[in-house]
Amino acid sequence: MYRAGIVGLPNVGKSTLFNALIKNHQAEAKNFPFCTIEPNVGIVNLPDERLSNLAKIVSTEKIVPAAFEFVDIAGLVKGASKGEGLGNQFLSHIREVDAIVHVVRCFNDSNIIHVEQSIDPIRDIEIIKLELALSDLQSIEKKIDNVSKKAKGNDKTSKQELIILEKIQKTLNENLPLNSIALEKEDVDFYKSLFLLSDKPVIYAANVLENEIKNIKENKLVQSVQDYANKTNSKCVPICATLESELIALTQEERAAFLGSDNHNQQTYTGVDDLIKATFDLLGLTTFFTAGPKEARAWTILKNTKAPQAAGTIHTDFEKGFIKAEVVKYGDLMKLGSKVSVREAGLARLEGKDYIVQDSDVIEFKFNV
Repeated sequence: MYRAGIVGLPNVGKSTLFNALIKNHQAEAKNFPFCTIEPNVGIVNLPDERLSNLAKIVSTEKIVPAAFEFVDIAGLVKGASKGEGLGNQFLSHIREVDAIVHVVRCFNDSNIIHVEQSIDPIRDIEIIKLELALSDLQSIEKKIDNVSKKAKGNDKTSKQELIILEKIQKTLNENLPLNSIALEKEDVDFYKSLFLLSDKPVIYAANVLENEIKNIKENKLVQSVQDYANKTNSKCVPICATLESELIALTQEERAAFLGSDNHNQQTYTGVDDLIKATFDLLGLTTFFTAGPKEARAWTILKNTKAPQAAGTIHTDFEKGFIKAEVVKYGDLMKLGSKVSVREAGLARLEGKDYIVQDSDVIEFKFNV
C-alpha cells in the first residue's frame, strides 16, 4: 500500500491532523515537542461520492473505497541531520514513505509552544527542507566513498554510478532541486534506489485555527505558503486539523448539527478531505471501479496502468488469464442508469492488453485461467 508521511516541526499539528485523517484518536497530541517518537500508521479512505452513486445503480449496500496509508512522523528540528532531537531516527522514517505531507503552522496561539519561539511558516519550511537535503548529502557522500573504490578498479557500472552521485552532490550543495538533474534512461533505476528525501513529492498543509478556515484568504501566513508552493511547483491545502479532530466521535447527524450551529457560523469546510484527495494525486494514484450486487468498490492503481495490471490488483489470476476488459464510463452509467442501457447505446467498450485504465472507468474483466 502506498504511504504518505506527515512531517513538520514539533507542535505544528501533525498528530492532530493524523487523528483527523484516520478519524480516530490514535496518535497522542500534546503541547510539547517530541510527544510522538515511534511513527503512527493509519489507513485513510479516499472520499469519493461516485461510489455511493454506483451502489444505488447496482443495488448494493456494500461500498469499499480506495485507501492508502498516512504515517505520523515525529517533529524535526534544526540539526536533525546531525542527530538533534533523535533526528536520524525520524529521518529514516521519512525515507520509507512515498510522498510527504508537510504540515506548516499558520496560526498564532500563545498557549501552544513553537520550537522556534515565533510564527514564520516559510522559515519553518526551509528548516525541514535543509535537514532533508543535509541528510541526503551525508548519504550521498558515504556512497561516493564506497563507489569510488570500485570505480578506480575500472568497474564500468561503478564509474557510471559515481557520475550520477557526483551530480547529486553538486546539486544538493548548490541548493538546487534534484529534478533539475538530467538522467539517462539506464540511470533511472539506480537513482531511484537511493531513496532521496529531497526528491520525494511534497504537499503543504497550512494549519489554521477554527475561526480562520472559513476566511482563509485573509490569512497572510497561509497566502505566503501558497505563494511558496506555486514557486516550487508544489501545492498548498489550508486545513483546520483541530476542528476536524473534534468531529471524530460525532455521528453524521451530530456533525451536521455541530457545524451548522450559531457558534460555527455554518462552517462546513475543514480542508481535510481536500488534503486526502490532493495527497492521493501526489502519490501518482488513480482509481477504477467495479460494481455489482455484492459491492461497489474503488481500486487503487498508479496512473498509466494498463488493463491486465489493473486486473491484477483484484486477483493475480485476473492478470495471468486476462482476455478483455469491458469498460463503461462512470458518466455514461450515471446518465443512462444501468450497464445494460450503456451497452445498448453502444457506449460500452471492449479493451485489450494495451488499454491504459482511466480514472472513473467502471470495468468488468474477462479472463480465463
